[in-house]
Amino acid sequence: MSDTTHDGAIAMSPTPSADDGLSPAELAAKYGLSVSGARPGLVQYVRQLWGRRHFILAFSQAKLTAQYSQAKLGQLWQVATPLLNALVYFLIFGLILEASKGMPTHIYIPFLVTGVFVFTFTQSSVMAGVRAISNNLGLVRALHFPRASLPISFALQQLQQLLFSMIVLVVIVVAFGSYPTWSWLLIVPALALQFVFNTGLALIMARLGSKTPDLAQLMPFIMRTWLYASGVMFSIPVMLADKPAWIADVLMYNPAAIYMDLIRFALIDGYGAENLPSHVWGAGLIWAALIGCAGFVYFWKAEERYGRG
Repeated sequence: MSDTTHDGAIAMSPTPSADDGLSPAELAAKYGLSVSGARPGLVQYVRQLWGRRHFILAFSQAKLTAQYSQAKLGQLWQVATPLLNALVYFLIFGLILEASKGMPTHIYIPFLVTGVFVFTFTQSSVMAGVRAISNNLGLVRALHFPRASLPISFALQQLQQLLFSMIVLVVIVVAFGSYPTWSWLLIVPALALQFVFNTGLALIMARLGSKTPDLAQLMPFIMRTWLYASGVMFSIPVMLADKPAWIADVLMYNPAAIYMDLIRFALIDGYGAENLPSHVWGAGLIWAALIGCAGFVYFWKAEERYGRG
């Protein structure tokens, strides 16, 4: 169809298109377009993470190497820091406050050092998770990758650091009379459960910390309270023997206490099942599955918002 203008020229009318009248959303759906940076489906997100597994491992190893690169003792601080903490706790709680409550020295010292090392694993994962996004905004904004790679990588970094520390822990345990037995193999599933739990917690804290940077200043106080409530320096059932039973139950079933006691039970001769809450492995599995899955989904739901604003 054509129209004649005032000067005699012929103007062609636009030919109607099949796309006329469609909204932008309908056009995108018709041609298979998607929003740049949109959150993928959960299954697709898991596949993307699996595809970045080599990056996650390499990034965690690089962070671990660089952590103490400016210190003269270098990587020795990975072991020295929790050992010094254990020494301080032994002097204050073991000798001055007598928190061992009749526990023989050959059991109490491995008990204390194990608790410090294992709790430090969770504490460091949480603190690294809080800063996982906010401290890496340049990387987040410059490259396209599943953002969960960062908190997972930091949790993996802390696991590698714990494994270095376990060498010293084994030496201490053996020095105080606990020799390798089949029960030591229980360390593997116990650490696996704790790693899943720590990763879920790191994912939760990464999302919270990405919007509230001040959370990093608050978390040391929260973690210190959690440390004192988890029986790192004392046996919860012995210390609270004169208190209502429900208080000891609540503290013993908190995840930090669960994973510490599982590894203490595996490593230390004389630290028997009577020191553990009933169904302790079930409790450890539930905590790992609950926090691991909930943390992953919670982080994924805000995937498209990280690094913006």
